[in-house]
Amino acid sequence: MRDRTVRIEENLRRVCYKIKKKGREILNDVEITPPQFEALQHLIYEDNLTIGELSSKMYLACSTVTDLLDRMERNDLVKRVKDESDRRIVRIFVLPKGHELLEKVMENRRNYVEQVISGLDEAVIDQIDSSFEIFNKIFEI
Repeated sequence: MRDRTVRIEENLRRVCYKIKKKGREILNDVEITPPQFEALQHLIYEDNLTIGELSSKMYLACSTVTDLLDRMERNDLVKRVKDESDRRIVRIFVLPKGHELLEKVMENRRNYVEQVISGLDEAVIDQIDSSFEIFNKIFEI
């Protein structure tokens, strides 16, 4: 059992590394940094986050996230807006350019994965798909 667990962890780590490496190459093509890409993902998928919430999700200091958002705002990716019910709270909204950029990067990443698995038999692809789905559900608990 232990040997299999070691192989599973190692294979997952290697696949994640390779996808992350390719993802960074893709980010170079669209002139966005990995932390900016991570921030965009959180902001799009979790909507209406504050700077404090985003810094918690990214495990970064608020000052670091503020600097990150300054650059993203200058590039028209996001906009900071004071909360209407409590003006002390600042929420971050993703602008159309940010949505487009995230979608372009994700599409390129999907194309990469599709290219990698294209030579595999459909049954094997289905097996990989269902295995990752099960694995993700286990980790959500």
